[in-house]
Amino acid sequence: MQFGIFSVGDVTTDPTNGRTPSEAERIKAMVRVALKAEEVGLDVYASGEHHNPPFVPSSPTTMLGYIAAQTSKIILSTATTLITTNDPVKIAEDYAMLQHLADGRVDLMMGRGNTGPVYPWFGQDIRNGIELAIENYHLLHRLWREDVVDWEGKFRTPLQGFTATPRPLDGVPPFVWHGSIRSPEIAEQAAYYGDGFFANHIFWPTDHFQRLISLYRRRYEHYGHGTADQAIVGLGGQVFIRPNSQDAIREYRPYFDNAPVYGHGPSLEDFMAQTPLTVGSPQQVIERTLTFRENFGDYQRQLFLADHAGLPLKTVLEQLDILGEQVIPVLRKEFEALRPAHVPDGPTHAALVAEHDQQSATEAESSTPETEISRA
Repeated sequence: MQFGIFSVGDVTTDPTNGRTPSEAERIKAMVRVALKAEEVGLDVYASGEHHNPPFVPSSPTTMLGYIAAQTSKIILSTATTLITTNDPVKIAEDYAMLQHLADGRVDLMMGRGNTGPVYPWFGQDIRNGIELAIENYHLLHRLWREDVVDWEGKFRTPLQGFTATPRPLDGVPPFVWHGSIRSPEIAEQAAYYGDGFFANHIFWPTDHFQRLISLYRRRYEHYGHGTADQAIVGLGGQVFIRPNSQDAIREYRPYFDNAPVYGHGPSLEDFMAQTPLTVGSPQQVIERTLTFRENFGDYQRQLFLADHAGLPLKTVLEQLDILGEQVIPVLRKEFEALRPAHVPDGPTHAALVAEHDQQSATEAESSTPETEISRA
């Protein structure tokens, strides 16, 4: 089980003092949060990709490469890589380069984003969103696995004898999650390729995501990648923690009430009742997170949103201390005790390389002259 945090990189005014950080301050704060995440023992740091104010992470590879140079253990991921508006050739090359620099500590979460205007900014039409996600990823999948690619599709110029460089580290592409909050087509896509499915269930009720994850699990088994309970699932969540739950609610309320996405909407209490948002004590966060397994089955990755809505950097770092010292160790122990032996661990480069080498050895063995003669 992997635990980590993700950031959307919003530049938001602190409602308690009216101060708005500069873009430079916010970018440096995201880096500091990533370094702190490794320091306290988290497994994953993930950055979003946005191309519009009030967000700053328009170039995740630049940021994650900078973080990779200052870390040694933590997996660096995207919280969204826009598969619809990025050229798959550029994705293939950028993230292979990052993979080499980070010694394999890289994976991606493919998504369509939540900002409609981004499509025409990059020469695309939002009405083609699903088609773009399917076609672009099909090409990306091939670019990472075939040394020479001939390809023709609907949304970009054809490729003839093209080789993406650099090639993936150790011949193994970064692990891919397909993220969605609403689209069964994306769950189907993740299942078809045997990739991970990430349900960022931070806004909608549990039963909605239960249906998406259940569909993904069934189709994962249908395509022969393993049993439904072996499908690779990741979940989002939101937390704000203080030793005393009343203090947590009092401190977090103004940030929730003025957050750019859900501010000035439902009350904090209603939102906590209807979504995974947990504002309270470490024990309350532990108990609430354990219910995710009851709702969705055994899963491989849990990412928390803890860095947004104008929260001061000092407060975010305090949140990570509490997560690392009081919450994650308990969750690790509890989830591990409950997980059946046949359910896989969270994906790592080392595990993917071992799987790749085993498959290559099996294929080589099956193609020996003796085997060919026996088949004949």
